[in-house]
Amino acid sequence: MAVEAVKKISLILEKSHQEHLLQLLQSLQIVEITDLLADEDNRQWIDYYFPSGLQSSSLNLQKYEKLLQQIERNLRFVKNHGNAKEKTVELKRKNLDFLSFEKQFDEQALVSQLENLEDLQNRWRTVQEAKKSNQEKEQWATLWQSLDAYTADDTASANMLLGTLDDQSWLDFLSEIKENPNLYVENIFTEKQVTGFALVYLKEEANLVQSLLQKFGVKEETNPYNELPKQVLQEAKTQLAQLAKKEHDLVAEIGQYKKEVAQLQLAEEVILAKKERENVKAGLVKSENLVVLTGWLAKADCQHFETQLAQHFPNHEIYYTYSEPTEEEIVTLKTPTKLKNAAIVQPFEMLTEMYSLPQYREIDPTPWLAPFYFVFFGMMVADLGYGILMLLVTTFALKKIILSKGVARFMKLFQYLSVSTIIWGLIYGSCFGAELPFHVLSPSQDFMAIFGISMVFGGIQLFTGLFLAAKENIKKKDYMQAVNQGFSWQAILAGIIIAAAGKMLLASNALFILGVIVAVIGALCVLLIPAVTGKSKVGGFFMGLYELYGVTSYIGDFVSYSRLMALGISGGSIAAAFNMLVGYMPPAARFTAGAVLIIALQGLNIFLSLLSAYVHAARLQYVEFFGKFYNGGGRAFKTFKPTEKYVNFNEEDGGKNK
Repeated sequence: MAVEAVKKISLILEKSHQEHLLQLLQSLQIVEITDLLADEDNRQWIDYYFPSGLQSSSLNLQKYEKLLQQIERNLRFVKNHGNAKEKTVELKRKNLDFLSFEKQFDEQALVSQLENLEDLQNRWRTVQEAKKSNQEKEQWATLWQSLDAYTADDTASANMLLGTLDDQSWLDFLSEIKENPNLYVENIFTEKQVTGFALVYLKEEANLVQSLLQKFGVKEETNPYNELPKQVLQEAKTQLAQLAKKEHDLVAEIGQYKKEVAQLQLAEEVILAKKERENVKAGLVKSENLVVLTGWLAKADCQHFETQLAQHFPNHEIYYTYSEPTEEEIVTLKTPTKLKNAAIVQPFEMLTEMYSLPQYREIDPTPWLAPFYFVFFGMMVADLGYGILMLLVTTFALKKIILSKGVARFMKLFQYLSVSTIIWGLIYGSCFGAELPFHVLSPSQDFMAIFGISMVFGGIQLFTGLFLAAKENIKKKDYMQAVNQGFSWQAILAGIIIAAAGKMLLASNALFILGVIVAVIGALCVLLIPAVTGKSKVGGFFMGLYELYGVTSYIGDFVSYSRLMALGISGGSIAAAFNMLVGYMPPAARFTAGAVLIIALQGLNIFLSLLSAYVHAARLQYVEFFGKFYNGGGRAFKTFKPTEKYVNFNEEDGGKNK
C-alpha cells in the first residue's frame, strides 16, 4: 500500500447550517479542515469577496474554556475532598454515537450543577481559612499560655515586652537584667532551643532595654489578640471544634457528588467537542449570511461523504466541489499525508509516525518495515513464556476492556509481536529462562549460527532498502540515480559477499573473481555516474569518490544487526540466572519468599526485555533501513473529530464498506 490519495474539498453554505455541518464532519472523522485565515495565499480573494470583514465566534470559545476550567477544578475538588467512604463513580470508557451523544447534553443542568459545586468550594475555603487562622492562634497561645498578666494600658508607669532569643544567649541576658532592679523578666516557655520571656520595665528604662535587646539579638513579639493567652487558647480550641464539625459535614456533602463524577466527565467530553468546533469556526471565512470552508478528504471517502451529506441536508443546502492538490500545495507540505495499509499492517504505522510520516508523493515504508520489525522484535525477546504472557494480556485487554484508540492500537501491535516472540522462544528452546527439551538453536552452543542469522537478516534488510531507493528513483524517472543510489550499492555489497564466500567458505577462486568483478562494476557506477550527470565533471568525480568512501559505513550497519543476537541471548541468560538464584534457596524459602522473588525478578526482566526490543528493533529500522531510501517530513492528516478524552465515538466506515 502507499500514501492515500486525497482531494481538496471546498464548501459554501448558509450560516444557519454551519453548526449542523461541523457536527456532522466531527462525527464522520474523515475530513481535515484547513484554517483559511492563517494562509496568506487566501488573503487576496478573502478581501475581494468579503470586504465587510470577518465575524468572530470568540465569545462562545471563551464560554467553553471557562466551563472546562470549572469542570476540571470541580472534579479535582470532589475527588480530593469528598468523603473517602463514598465511592467515586468514574466514567467507564465505552463506544458511543457522537450525534446522539450531543443531543442528550443539557447545558443549563450543567451550569446549575457547577454553581452548586462552586458554592461548596467557597464554603470549604471559608472553613479552611478559619481553621488555619485558629490553628495559628492555638499554636501561639499554647506557647505563651503561662503568661498570666497582660496590659495594653499606655497610662501605666511600666511597660511589658514579649520577646524570644536563643538558649545560648538566655543566661547572659538574664544575668544583665537581674543587675537592674527596675527590670523584671519571667521565662514563659523554652522550646526548640528558643526561650520566650516577658520583660516588665519602668518607662524611663526604655533606652536601656532597647540597647539590651539589640545586644543579645532579641526578637520582639506582640500579642495580636489583646487577651490573655489562656483565653485565646480556649477560644481557639472552641472554634476549631466547631470548624471540625462543619468540615465533617462538608466532606459528607461533597462526597455525595462523587456519584456525579461520571456525569461531569460526560459534560466535559461534550464541551471539548464544542470547543473544537469553535476553534475551527475561527479559521473559516464568514459574512453575515454565508460561510466558506475548505479541507482535505481521502478519495476513497468521497462517495461516503456525499451520501452522509445528502442524508443530513436533503434539500441540497450545501454546495461543495473537489479539486486535486496542486504542485505548490504538495511541495510546500500543505497536502496532508494519510496512510493506507492492510489491517495486519496498520498497527505498525505508529512506528513510522514515531520517526516521520512520508511526504505526499513518497513511499510509505510501513509495509516494508512491518515484517522486519516483527522478526527482529521476536528474535530479541525470544522466550516462549514471555510471548504467551504477552499474548494473553493483550488479547484480554483488546477483548474485555474498551481502551482508548491509541492504547488499543499499541496493544494490537504487541499482540502481533507476541506471536513472533513465541516462535523465536520455540526456536531457542527458552521458557521463562528455563531450557525446553527441544530447540532448533541453543543460545549457549550455537552462538556463531545465531550471529550468522543476524547478519543474513541484516543483509536482506539492507538490500531491500537499496531496492526501494532504486524503485523510488525509477518512479521519478531518474534512472541514473536509481543505479547510483540503489543497484550499484547492491552490486558492491553482493560482490563483496560473493568474494568473501569464494575465498573463506568455498575456497573457489572463480567465485572470488566473480565477486570482485561485480563489486568493481558497482563501484565504477558510484564513481562515474555523478561525473556524467553533474554540471561539473571534475566536481562530480570527486563527489562520486566521496560517496564511494561511504562503503565503510556498511560495515557499521552490519555490525548493528549483531544486537539481534546479543539481546536475545542476554535476556534468556538473565532469566536463567534469576531461576538459578531462587533455585539455590532452601526448599522452605524457595516456595514462599522465593516464589514472590522469582515473580518480581521475571517481571523486571520481561519489562527490560520488551523495552530493549522495542527500542532497538525501531533503531534498526530508523537508522540502517530508512537511511537507505526514506526522507519523511510529511504533514499528518489531522482529522476533525471529537477529543475522546473519556469515551470512544464510533467512526463511520469512511466509505470502505460500501
